[in-house]
Amino acid sequence: MRVYLPCTLLVLATAVEAGELGPAPLTGYAVTPALTEWYASGDTEELEYVALTEAARASLRMLAADRADGVVAAPRRVVVAAEVPERSVSAGADLEERARVRLAQPIPLAKVAAVHIDDLGAIPDIEAAVAALAAADAGDDDAKFTVDGAEAHELMWFATQEIPDLLDS
Repeated sequence: MRVYLPCTLLVLATAVEAGELGPAPLTGYAVTPALTEWYASGDTEELEYVALTEAARASLRMLAADRADGVVAAPRRVVVAAEVPERSVSAGADLEERARVRLAQPIPLAKVAAVHIDDLGAIPDIEAAVAALAAADAGDDDAKFTVDGAEAHELMWFATQEIPDLLDS
């Protein structure tokens, strides 16, 4: 099963050093039965794009949490796509989180299929979205518009052998 794991460049660097994404439990996003039922007209590719988008939103929240904790990292959303056994994934029934899954085990880097990351040109919009996230959550429409602006940027795809280059950039 393909699972999309929200990440940051700092978390990715830690995972490379450790040889795995963890510790468990991990939150990821995947094509779940609830997502398939909700988006009945979508094909597999469209459903996987929805799961990827949800993971990108979670990555934005990770960036905001890091910033709140005083960790200043490159404002680029990162999503790691991994192939995991379906038996290691549990999906919730919450309609608000149709694609959210929990993984009980760390993910070895050997199971990583690709990394998706923001282009350098997206940094100003991601930075603005991180700064506006709390206000958007509080209902501020202008802040929501700013956060939505981050989603206008498509994440770029990178092969696993390109991860060291991503971490050096």
